[in-house]
Amino acid sequence: MSTVKPLQIDIVSDVVCPWCYIGKRRIENALALVPDVPVHVNWRPFFLNPWIPREGIDRSTYLETKFGSVEAYKGIAGRVVDAAEQEGLTYRPDSVKRQPNTIDCHRLIHWAEASGKSAEVKQRLMELYFRDGGDLTQSETLVQAAADVGLDADDIRKRLATDEDVELISGNAKEAADKGISGVPTFVFAGKYAVSGAQDAEKLARAIRQVSAEVNAEAAE
Repeated sequence: MSTVKPLQIDIVSDVVCPWCYIGKRRIENALALVPDVPVHVNWRPFFLNPWIPREGIDRSTYLETKFGSVEAYKGIAGRVVDAAEQEGLTYRPDSVKRQPNTIDCHRLIHWAEASGKSAEVKQRLMELYFRDGGDLTQSETLVQAAADVGLDADDIRKRLATDEDVELISGNAKEAADKGISGVPTFVFAGKYAVSGAQDAEKLARAIRQVSAEVNAEAAE
């Protein structure tokens, strides 16, 4: 009896990207629509704002630099807030006071892979940031996220104080950029088909089913 080969899905995203927050929920909903298709999901790092220093910057300064003014972003944010709400998510732009560099967040997500908890850690970091206005530049905020999903807080605290995997994460993010990924989230199916943007769950589900069928047809040849 032949077995169905799991479809590899690489999700390139950043924890401070609101459309990545929405896209994560949509890919989860898409997977729920195709429960018969086995998949293996990998969370890949991307730096939405690679120019931000490790210590982060004031949120107002960030919005002025990127969007021209705080008011200009408010005009954009309304649509994102509504889209998040439609997915059962909460985004409170005014609660965010500090814009972080996200390399430590990506290190934490990478470390959580060993326990099969990458998705849970990513979700918790996004909730802390978008919903609660948590300061992701503070290692204790990341330690809290880790502890909330059942990881060893003391272990994570010690590892965050080192440069462990900084080079690895930076290299992975550069690899994504070198491959032409400039907008996130980007969903890469079977290492060769990329879908960019927080697409609807139905569209993602169709892509999952189609690519899985193709991969398994090739494997059977």
